[in-house]
Order: sequence, then C-alpha cells, then structure tokens
Amino acid sequence: MQPPLSARLRMALIMSVFVYPVVTLYLYILMPLTTGWEMWQRSLILVPFMATTIVMLIVPFITRRFGAFIAGKKPVKAAA
Repeated sequence: MQPPLSARLRMALIMSVFVYPVVTLYLYILMPLTTGWEMWQRSLILVPFMATTIVMLIVPFITRRFGAFIAGKKPVKAAA
C-alpha cells in the first residue's frame, strides 16, 4: 500500500531541500576536474556518489528528523 499523495509530496519537498545543496556541491567539485568531458561522462561519475549519499545519509536523516511531518502527524509534546 502506498502512502497518501500528501505524504509523498511532503517527502518530495524535503528531499528537494536536502538533495539540491548536495548536488550543487558535487557539481562544483566535479566540473573543474572534468573540463572537456561530455555530460553523460560527468553524469556517470556523479550518479553513484549522489545515489550513495541519498541512500546512506539523506533519507535516514530525513526519516528520523521529519518522519512525523511526512506522515502528517502532529508532534507529541512531553508532559511537564
């Protein structure tokens, strides 16, 4: 069973916020090292690094920190 559309949209929003700076950083590192390369060659180098970063770092961080928001649940406040 798939999560509701609203949860998938919230996940997409948060993923975009976290993935964009990582892609940009990797491109700033990669571009000077691959001057003269074709785009498909750069992508061949970028994609494994990006996929690994997303799977090993970004998704676990997002699910841990933003899981309740993605699921659409209100945070539970601790009793004083």
